[in-house]
Amino acid sequence: MARLVLLWCFFIFTATSVNLVCSRSPQKDHTALFVFGDSLYDPGNNNYIDTIIKANYYPYGETFFKYPTGRFSDGRIIADFIAEFANLPLIPPYLQPGNHEFTYGVNFASAGAGALSETYQGFVIDLKTQLSYFKKVAKLMRKELGDAEATVIFSKAVYLINIGGNDYISFLTSNSTVFQSSSKQEYVAMVMGNLTETIEEIYKKGGRKFGFLNMGSLGCVPSMKALAPGNTTGSCFEQVNEIAKLHDAALPKALEELETKLVQVKYSMHYLNISYGERRNNPQKYGFKEANIACCGSGPYRGMFSCGGRGVTKYELCSDPNDYLFFDSDHLTEKACKQIAQLMWSGTPNITGPYNLKALFEV
Repeated sequence: MARLVLLWCFFIFTATSVNLVCSRSPQKDHTALFVFGDSLYDPGNNNYIDTIIKANYYPYGETFFKYPTGRFSDGRIIADFIAEFANLPLIPPYLQPGNHEFTYGVNFASAGAGALSETYQGFVIDLKTQLSYFKKVAKLMRKELGDAEATVIFSKAVYLINIGGNDYISFLTSNSTVFQSSSKQEYVAMVMGNLTETIEEIYKKGGRKFGFLNMGSLGCVPSMKALAPGNTTGSCFEQVNEIAKLHDAALPKALEELETKLVQVKYSMHYLNISYGERRNNPQKYGFKEANIACCGSGPYRGMFSCGGRGVTKYELCSDPNDYLFFDSDHLTEKACKQIAQLMWSGTPNITGPYNLKALFEV
């Protein structure tokens, strides 16, 4: 039974994110993890920029950290679990004050970010800016460690990237002429062009191993179902799914071309359309009671982005996030994140390929 949460007239905000990087002595043979992307991977970078796209308030973080960290989840996110599986500490947000230890990696992801700078411009850290931050880190590490040691770290490191969903949602929901002047195919090509350019720039700095998710059924998340015209049956927003399918057709082709073009490049791609689809269609098989309605939010399918009181004074909150696939209108619960991360880490080629992340960390 859902809890009805009434907001008081004040908030306690925290800009704190867990940082365990300095609590361990460096492992000489460890493989670093560098993370780029959107809210699926953001550990709290948006806490430190002037934006309304934040998750630094209750009930975010309630089940694991016991306080809001800026992650759009009740607990840990996919990137946290990948770090855990790789025997790394939690990878901290790049913008976290006092974060100067990068030998384990760093996370540049920003909730709301897109591959295109026009996507939610002024409210997010777009992919191009995330790349510029990485270049600053690379320069600093080469200065502090020397070229030889830094080169080894960058070539062994795994680069986790997830981007594009916000671009496509903006394309279909924004009135901006920037988005409406292109066909779906042209728009996907723009997104893919910026993504491949970013990969090539990371490659120039030494990067060789990359991990990706495909887009999956973007139109089936609670927020999109709530926006679907005349939706009273729980069906997906098919216009959104159509452009997601175009992305999912283009991504493997782009990665195969890069693998041919760039010497020593290896990549892993998890088929989120399969793993998400299975959990949406058979939730009980994977330990969920509800896969269509979010744990936290309001409106149809709790698809209004109101978790924590964003824009409204009342919202609904489920009694146990572990029963739900989605924590809020767009984001998975910690339980779901762990399941997806496990498939990314050790999944077989039919679900994650041509390498899984475990193989990339070991190669």
